[in-house]
Amino acid sequence: MKRIFLLIILLITFQLSHAQINNYEEGDIVNDFTVTDVRGNVHNLYSITAEGKYVLIDFFYIACGGCQSLIPIFNEFYDKYGCNEGDVFCIAINAGYDKDEDVIAFEGTYGGEEFNHAPAVSRDGGAIDVNADFDPMYYPALCLIGPDNMMVKSNISPYETLEDLEAGLPSEFNPQPMSCSLSIDEYSSNTNFTIFPNPTNGKEITIKLNKFNHAKINIYNILGENIYTGSINETRKTINPNLIVGTYFISLQTDKSISTHKLIVN
Repeated sequence: MKRIFLLIILLITFQLSHAQINNYEEGDIVNDFTVTDVRGNVHNLYSITAEGKYVLIDFFYIACGGCQSLIPIFNEFYDKYGCNEGDVFCIAINAGYDKDEDVIAFEGTYGGEEFNHAPAVSRDGGAIDVNADFDPMYYPALCLIGPDNMMVKSNISPYETLEDLEAGLPSEFNPQPMSCSLSIDEYSSNTNFTIFPNPTNGKEITIKLNKFNHAKINIYNILGENIYTGSINETRKTINPNLIVGTYFISLQTDKSISTHKLIVN
């Protein structure tokens, strides 16, 4: 029993001290990449670092319990330091398992409604190639890239709180907190539309738009499967998706944003 306990301690120590990224050691120059997030925005690594920014990457997949715990902390960090407008650019890269709709549902469930959400990239947006290039040892994995495209920190842990994440950053990196120019309502908002009744019997659902008058409607089940697609071209619309009992996510997508609400059918 004592030997097993010592082995467990050694394994934990190894995981906390060893690099989370297999293909890059600290001091290595990382390869450039271009990805498209689930909101349709394109991000190029070298263009971001050319602005003098550090880049903090969260490698994740939606069924990962640790990833579910980290994402609201990651978003809180993103929100605190200016929503990518300040010294650091935050981006979440999927392991390549999950599609846009999966990641949208993941963010809606675990991302933290009180925070703006960092850009997240699914397999649809090029996450597979980036994940393969960095090759995280396990998930979630956090790493920090400098303005010179150098791997500054390949193991940022632990990250059970925002303070943990901040303490894990290298001492020479001292980002300045700043307010986001976009509010939660304008960016990752769950307030761009309302749905009622909620909970519902799943037969008839009314959607009321708050900030736009045209959007694509998608409804996903808890597995991320798209079970309803439609559109809304007025400020209010009633749909009849005939949902069975369960938890769903209604996503409305415009040219500029994606907003998601959880829907309970009982």
